[in-house]
Amino acid sequence: MARVVSIYLPDLPTDRIRRADPSIPPEQAIAVIAKSGSKRWVSACDAAARSAGVRVGMPAAKAQALFRGLMLVDADASADAAALERITLWALTVYSPIVAVDGADGIVMDTEGADHLQGGELSMVTKIANQFFAKKLTVRVAIADTWGAAHACARAIVRDTVIVPPGETVRAVEKLPISLLRLPSKIIADLRTLGFQSIGELANTPRAPLTLRFGPEVARRLDQMLGRVSEPIDPIRTAELIEVSRAFAEPIGAPETINKYVGRLIVALIEELHKRGLGVRRADLIVEKVDGTKQAIRAGTVKPVRDVAWLTKLFRDRTEKIEPGFGIEKLTLVAVMAEPLEERQKSSSLVEDEVTDVTPLIDIYGNRGQKVYRLAPVASDVPERSVQRISAAADPIEVSWSAHWRRPVRLLTHPEPIEAIALLPDRPPVSIVWRGKRRKVRRADGPERIFGEWWQRDAEMEAVRDYFVVEDETGERLWIFRSGDGVDPETGSLRWFCHGIFA
Repeated sequence: MARVVSIYLPDLPTDRIRRADPSIPPEQAIAVIAKSGSKRWVSACDAAARSAGVRVGMPAAKAQALFRGLMLVDADASADAAALERITLWALTVYSPIVAVDGADGIVMDTEGADHLQGGELSMVTKIANQFFAKKLTVRVAIADTWGAAHACARAIVRDTVIVPPGETVRAVEKLPISLLRLPSKIIADLRTLGFQSIGELANTPRAPLTLRFGPEVARRLDQMLGRVSEPIDPIRTAELIEVSRAFAEPIGAPETINKYVGRLIVALIEELHKRGLGVRRADLIVEKVDGTKQAIRAGTVKPVRDVAWLTKLFRDRTEKIEPGFGIEKLTLVAVMAEPLEERQKSSSLVEDEVTDVTPLIDIYGNRGQKVYRLAPVASDVPERSVQRISAAADPIEVSWSAHWRRPVRLLTHPEPIEAIALLPDRPPVSIVWRGKRRKVRRADGPERIFGEWWQRDAEMEAVRDYFVVEDETGERLWIFRSGDGVDPETGSLRWFCHGIFA
């Protein structure tokens, strides 16, 4: 069952200002000031300003008097909206085929089609939150059965991630304030005048009097939040996105019929891409059903392509997941990622040997949710910084690893502590204990001294590591190091670690 993720950006205006001007110190408090006639008030403020007592809605003069070092910036709603749209389009290419703007400060997405994020909902929301934090965006992420519940929990519960278990929507939202029902402010104010404070109080009230006084909107929002009425998410679309669609007078549902029309949509999409000199990297098939629900399938390629046969195969391998229900009334194919693609003449095998193209195999694994990448060198003496993951089809990197010193075929994710007995600082240990097993060192080579990268961190100004290749009595060879020079504690902790395993 697909679930809904709400991504709340509480500090979007101030985060946008910081991203636009990286010279602003992290400790600088910022308040965004809105104007209406002669009135000026705080419409947004960052965590530093809030910690000083600044609050949204506070008069600008009071905020400035409260905190003398406060930086005041005029509100720019259009810039905030444009920033939110850019972030939403980025989320569309990264997370799910069904992503939309949620108000002025949020994004909503359906987990349908987000196979690459699976591995548990905790892993999913944590990954989303971390990626937003890496972009210097303050975020709270919630996942629930419905759009309304996820929207409310992301805004009411002050945690980076919130997971509402399936079937627990009522319990999760009943104590939340009615302001989170996404109702007009006038209705919220009138409901509060009548004494309603929480969603649970409103949900337990007879519907007829509420409908008579406020119309159907209150009941509709309650039913959407509690999952009694579906609330489809209309994916974000812009003029730059290339899409083709086909609506059906009579709903379809047979697998062969679905595949036939998917094939026709792919041909039409390729024609549009060809006109613009583009190739598709990621395409989404949006399936709209007669009951108002949507289902999505995503297919990606490691390189831009305009190969009808190959795209058709990628989608037909996944169309078996489509559940037509009472019937499908519309199919839409969208190129959410497209890149320039120049036609290249294939050389004849009489001129030179053809190179085997492994990108189709990479595409198959990638569309199954498996990560395919290459390891490439980075110009760094520190072993764990000398490797990076790059796309499996990326262009060759000119940097190469140094062949002067031997390196293990397997570098551990993190150096693991070991117990070592070394007779002299510049000599290898005579025995070590690693993973609970004592090993007597028969042969050793080293030390190879590696210095810290002082330009990365001040703490590495004096840091060194002494690496040794050691072989135990069973013939297993390990790559171990001592943190520090063995004498001066300023150079490291003087503890020993295992960092790699030789073949």
